[in-house]
Amino acid sequence: MEAEVKFSCNAKRTMIIGGGVAGKLLLREIFNAQRSPYTEDKYSAQFDPVCIIDNDPAKLGTEVLGVRVVGTSEEIPKYAREYDIEQLILAIPSLTSEERKVIIDMCNETKLPLKIVPFIGTLILDNTSTLLGQVRDIKVEELLGRDPIKFDNKDIENFISGKICMVTGGGGSIGSELVRQIAKYKPKKVIIVDIYENNAYEIQQELLMDYGGELDLVTLIASVRDYFRMNQIFEQYKPEIVFHAAAHKHVPLMEVSPMEAIKNNVIGTFNVATLAQFHDTKKFVMISTDKAVNPTNAMGASKRCCEMIVQYLSQQHEGKTEFVTTRFGNVLGSNGSVIPLFKKQIEQGRPVTVTHPDIIRYFMTIPEAVSLVMEAAAIAKGGEIFVLDMGQPVKIVTLAENLIRMYGKVPYKDVPIEFTGLRPGEKIKEELLMMEEGLKKTSNKLIFIGRQIDIDEEHFAARLNDLRNAAQQNDEAVAIRALHEMVPTFIAPDEYNPKELQTIGGSKDKE
Repeated sequence: MEAEVKFSCNAKRTMIIGGGVAGKLLLREIFNAQRSPYTEDKYSAQFDPVCIIDNDPAKLGTEVLGVRVVGTSEEIPKYAREYDIEQLILAIPSLTSEERKVIIDMCNETKLPLKIVPFIGTLILDNTSTLLGQVRDIKVEELLGRDPIKFDNKDIENFISGKICMVTGGGGSIGSELVRQIAKYKPKKVIIVDIYENNAYEIQQELLMDYGGELDLVTLIASVRDYFRMNQIFEQYKPEIVFHAAAHKHVPLMEVSPMEAIKNNVIGTFNVATLAQFHDTKKFVMISTDKAVNPTNAMGASKRCCEMIVQYLSQQHEGKTEFVTTRFGNVLGSNGSVIPLFKKQIEQGRPVTVTHPDIIRYFMTIPEAVSLVMEAAAIAKGGEIFVLDMGQPVKIVTLAENLIRMYGKVPYKDVPIEFTGLRPGEKIKEELLMMEEGLKKTSNKLIFIGRQIDIDEEHFAARLNDLRNAAQQNDEAVAIRALHEMVPTFIAPDEYNPKELQTIGGSKDKE
């Protein structure tokens, strides 16, 4: 029989989800912490275990260390209300990501703060670590509803080891992670190219601290718009693999300055890709976006142009370069993404701003995005466009609500959510494939190859020249018109969004 435990007046009424080994260990540590005069208050004052939830029918009505198992995960909202619960702890570390998301969604219905015991593979199980000390807030990536994507490191290692690798935009969110992952596979040399010196400096210093003289690292300030400067770099360093991550990516900003999206994204890609072909680079890897599919904005249309340039060069079968495109959705935590903005708004006590209650996006983590790029490059034969199965799309407002709860606050009560209206060029729903494209499986069950649409090379070259001239004239109207001619699937958001919203509304009515 457990001795009576007196809880701090600050302890919150807590529901433990999981009455198994982890739940029992957690309860024992909570009780021991409360009894001990030496335990730090940060743990002992937090938890007052009131009830347990478990899906094992045999456990219902039983007690674990004096705490009753009251119901199943489907009944979490019911018992949270009945027992005046103030916070939840998910204590089933063996759950799969999909199972975990189902329970997290049920927890979210309570609108209460949720803490979590890590996955079994990340738990520290030794004599000095406590389970209570490892209880943490839920991470945003755990809301994606799928397991982290695993890649074949052997393929990537064989591809990178001993090669001279260049990353354009190497200081950005994707580019810097590319550089980090490339560095792990013993390349002959890594060349970072970026126009923004602060970002380039940061990743340079990080790698110098991590590798010292073991990594042959070159950091160059240069613009992909400057053909002659890029040619100089190719001539001097002779990169064997080029990862092209340099681009303007911010949709509303590019709507205001479409000429810059064309100059940086389209002309920059043409410069780097044609130079790669001229200098016999082995592989050129273009990093694209789901916003290139049936684009409704200048940024997405410019990235579709980039995809077409890569395919155009691949179709020519000139030189030794294999060209490949990788396409994925939004990246959690990247520069300009919603998560850093939401965090800043919450931390500053401001309302969280979401453009539309029905807006949805596909998400992945930065390491996943970069691993996709690298494995796609490793298995590519040339001419492919690789697409990642990113699971189910996520509503942005749900992401905002869950992030607010991660801060221990209640959405709409402690932190308002304001809907500001779709921004210029913004699409209510992103896609990963165009209608004309099909999917072909690869050795990785979550990576697919989209069937490319043949490009009329003569017509394409003429349109590309018109587009470049339009951008160089800095005439916005001419540039947009040229972009529409170049990308037939480029439609105005006012044409796309109402149809999509009507579809969403129809789906809700059926429910």
